[in-house]
Amino acid sequence: MARIIAELIGCDVYRIEATDPYPDGYDATVARNVTEQNADERPAIANPLASIERYDRLLLGSPIWNVRPPMILSTFAESYDFTGKTVHPFVTYAVSGLRQHRTRLHRGLCRRTDQLRAGRARRRQPSTETTSEAWLRQNGLLST
Repeated sequence: MARIIAELIGCDVYRIEATDPYPDGYDATVARNVTEQNADERPAIANPLASIERYDRLLLGSPIWNVRPPMILSTFAESYDFTGKTVHPFVTYAVSGLRQHRTRLHRGLCRRTDQLRAGRARRRQPSTETTSEAWLRQNGLLST
């Protein structure tokens, strides 16, 4: 979804990756994620951004794992000052949806933002690109 958005609006892309990479296998990733969530861990980020100062708007994308965003997203969000920024979180999910993600971001992760405007795409959605275009237009990030 991030690739589709970047192609549509021509934005910078930064991939949040763990210092200790997540496994390739689904079951192993789920098991690690559950452990991190239960311990309220903050996995270290490989090659963290020096600053987000030059950005007024940030599009913050993640999957939903075990009904919540991955804990590495907490690491990222707690590492920067989002004062005066508009954050547009977007998620991919199979079942869980966006409600808990948006609530979690509002409650603590990006509470210093000016606003959160969220978008989502289900794993088997007919056209993620069409949905992304509509969401980008709705949020003033894509014209015609």
